[in-house]
Amino acid sequence: MTGSVERIAVEFAGDGAGEDALSWGQSENWSTIVAIGNWFPLGGVKPLDPGTTVEDIAAELSYLMGRYQPMRTRLRFDADGRPRQLVSGSGQIDLEIVDAGDADPGAVAEALSERYRTTDLDFTAEWPVRMGVVRHQGEPTHLVVLMSHLAVDGTGALIMMSEVAAATDSPVPELQPLAQARWQQSAAGRRQNDAALRYHEGILRSVDPRRYQPQQPTDQPRYWQGEFDSPAMLPAVQAIADRTGLGSSTVLLSLFATSLAGITGIHPVVLRPIVGNRFRPGLSGVVCTLAQAGLCVLDVVGDSFDDVVQQAQRSLMRAYKHGYFDPAAVADLRERVAEERGAAVDTACFFNDRRGAAQQMDVGPDRQGALSLDGAAPRPGTFRWVLSQDSPSLESLFLQVDDVPDTVHLTFVMDSHCLSLADGQALVRGMESAALAAAADPSGIAVGAVSDR
Repeated sequence: MTGSVERIAVEFAGDGAGEDALSWGQSENWSTIVAIGNWFPLGGVKPLDPGTTVEDIAAELSYLMGRYQPMRTRLRFDADGRPRQLVSGSGQIDLEIVDAGDADPGAVAEALSERYRTTDLDFTAEWPVRMGVVRHQGEPTHLVVLMSHLAVDGTGALIMMSEVAAATDSPVPELQPLAQARWQQSAAGRRQNDAALRYHEGILRSVDPRRYQPQQPTDQPRYWQGEFDSPAMLPAVQAIADRTGLGSSTVLLSLFATSLAGITGIHPVVLRPIVGNRFRPGLSGVVCTLAQAGLCVLDVVGDSFDDVVQQAQRSLMRAYKHGYFDPAAVADLRERVAEERGAAVDTACFFNDRRGAAQQMDVGPDRQGALSLDGAAPRPGTFRWVLSQDSPSLESLFLQVDDVPDTVHLTFVMDSHCLSLADGQALVRGMESAALAAAADPSGIAVGAVSDR
């Protein structure tokens, strides 16, 4: 049985108060928040070290609220209903303390996290972070923290966690979201956006609007999430990366495009790689949301796999260059092109490598010979469906790579009206088989074979 719940008001103050339009990163995430109908949180439960006090956690919350502008940012809507960022110089936020009582404190923490995740957030009145402490027999045991993607993306969260752990007191980078919005409205920002719009328009006008063959909607519910783990892919992908001199992220994107073309029979393949944008001047260390979905085209038919990887690298570089833009302007462009072409161009196919800046796979000595141990075929990866739902997904297909030791770990979300469940599984297994074949013989693999469907 859970015990008492109390709230402590935590005071904070920081530099950089003001109001402006949303930054491009904020605008992209606000569109997602509106579309999915929740506050788009990330975070969860963290066990606390013995001896941690409530006062320690309160001090940490005060630190992150004062240091990071996005944590003390709320929204204000103008007369036309457009959101603007409103950064406060000071204020207070509640830290919730939940006594586990006779219940398991870990389970209480998970329940608290789920309550935070599923409770709507008022962006005009509440701060975009929720923090609570679970206490058992008088001792804090778990910390629960959830933050909206409107405030921070995955890389920003990692930067923040490292600075909080070190109690960093050096000045924050200058290009906080308020400064980003002001630069984006400058002549230099307009030039960047104009170039991105020209790039996007060239692709939207040149590719087939279709991305998938029509499906009979037999799979229920409609939206599915799967996971695939392939230890055998790990040394194979790294071998290709070493041979081509390119990163494993580019290799994985190439495998994704190759397998997708084979399943759908539609090429060139149009993908939206998630662009972190922290390679841009003044943005490398900013705690905020900067990631945006770029756009690139890969023609995988008729080339060797190494050629596909080289082409993918060139296409990715163009996508990264033009992956910093005003999402509202791109949305307007898409509508105009769709009206003029008589069909909307489906680009809802995403690739997100979340393994960090290096994105280099760690292949230990025990995995180096995995492709040729006694001539035995590598063991196939393991696949499972983990979630299905009727509520809409934002994309037809979203493939994500996560940093899991000793394996290539892929998670994907798909619309079964675009791909069947069998094709969804075949997609990731096709990536595995293509990786193993290309690692063994880069010129002997059939790239982008067109399906008979």
